[in-house]
Amino acid sequence: MVKMAEEVPSLNIEEWKPRTSIGSLVKEGKISSIKELFDRNLPITEPEIVDVLLPKLKYEVVDIKVVQKQTDAGEISRYKVLVIMGNMDGYVSIGTGKAKQLRVAIQKAIRDAKMNIIPVRRGCGSWQCTCGEPHSLPFKVVGKAGSVEVDLLPAPKGTGLVVGSVLKTLLTYAGIKDAWSTTKGETRTTENFVRAGYSALYNTYKFVTLQDWVRKR
Repeated sequence: MVKMAEEVPSLNIEEWKPRTSIGSLVKEGKISSIKELFDRNLPITEPEIVDVLLPKLKYEVVDIKVVQKQTDAGEISRYKVLVIMGNMDGYVSIGTGKAKQLRVAIQKAIRDAKMNIIPVRRGCGSWQCTCGEPHSLPFKVVGKAGSVEVDLLPAPKGTGLVVGSVLKTLLTYAGIKDAWSTTKGETRTTENFVRAGYSALYNTYKFVTLQDWVRKR
C-alpha cells in the first residue's frame, strides 16, 4: 500500500450551490440518505451529494504512477493516482486522478471516487456457515477489467480475507470480513486488479435474493 487510511476531506456544504436537480433535492433534505438515493435508482451527479449523505468516509492511495503526456512542447510528466474509498459498512468506491502535483492528483482521485460510490450487498453465503450475519458475500460474484478476472466467493465466519493485498483493502473498505477469491490475467496491473474487484462488488446487486423478495412483499 502507498498511503494509510485517511478520512476524506468534506467540502463546505453551506457554500455548496447544487448544479443538478438531484443535488438540489439532497441539499433541501428531500433525499435524506444514500440508501434512498440508490433505492430510487438516482445517479450521484455531484461529489457534494456524498459529503451530505455519506460523511466520514475513508480513503487509501493504493497506486501512484508517473505517466507521460505528449504536447507541442514535448513530453510532460504527471502523477496518476488510484484510491480506494469506503465507509467499511456496505459502501465502497475507487477513483483515479492525474496532475503535475501529487497532492492535486490525490484530490482529483478523491473527487472521482465520490462519484463512483456503490452499495455492496453483504451476507452469509457459505454453505459452511449458517450464522446469518452480513460478514461475507451472499453468493459468488465475478468482475472483469482488461485482462483481469476476479471471482469473489463467500467464506465462513472467521476465515478472514484470503485474497490479494490490494483486493483485501477493497473488501475491507466495503465492510466484508470473510471471503475467498480466484483470479485470472495480469493481476500485477494494480488498476485493472482493483477495477475487476470493484466490478465484482457492483455485481452483488445485479441479482435479487429470496430475502429481497420477502422484504418487497
